[in-house]
Amino acid sequence: MPEKRAVLVWDIVVRVFHWSLVVSFFVAWLSEDDFETLHVYAGYLVLGLISFRLVWGLVGSRYARFSSFVCGFDKVKAYLGSIIAGKPEHYLGHNPAGGLMIVIMLITLFAVSFSGLKTYATEGKGPLAQAEITLASPAYAHDDERRHGGKRPGHKFWEEVHELLANFMLLLVFVHVAGVVVSSLLHRENLVRAMVDGKKYIGGE
Repeated sequence: MPEKRAVLVWDIVVRVFHWSLVVSFFVAWLSEDDFETLHVYAGYLVLGLISFRLVWGLVGSRYARFSSFVCGFDKVKAYLGSIIAGKPEHYLGHNPAGGLMIVIMLITLFAVSFSGLKTYATEGKGPLAQAEITLASPAYAHDDERRHGGKRPGHKFWEEVHELLANFMLLLVFVHVAGVVVSSLLHRENLVRAMVDGKKYIGGE
């Protein structure tokens, strides 16, 4: 019987990105109410990381590229069907369901980051603040800020959108973790360890 052999699946860039994103998202989420500066910089880091991941998804190593795991809903349905049938298809990289989750999470993280920037801009801060100022004459803008406690119109809206999206992202994280646990059990492999050392094992029993 052939022995299991290790295959490098996740390159160092993907692994550093993954754990950096985990840390920066939770720092941002936990610091939302009491530590604004920390929250803002953690949010900037999240946006920078996902922007970089979009590039790496085009030019990175084999399993890092979107072409290796982004697929149609038919493949996702077939994969989920194989799980229900008790014969889950095995993939070295992301399985179709995992690939879909990655795409949804990246889109959601971008939406969280953008809504955070818009919220910050209504306070006259951040890279989008100048765009907010040009929407109204300086005299009107200052008068309106006084009426809204120093914040510009739309602050409450963007703040609530930002909070809603952040909580939705947290839900996705829990679903993602549950998927990792289930997939690890079904395929008898440690996916958390694979995201640490980058290796998966093939062959053997």
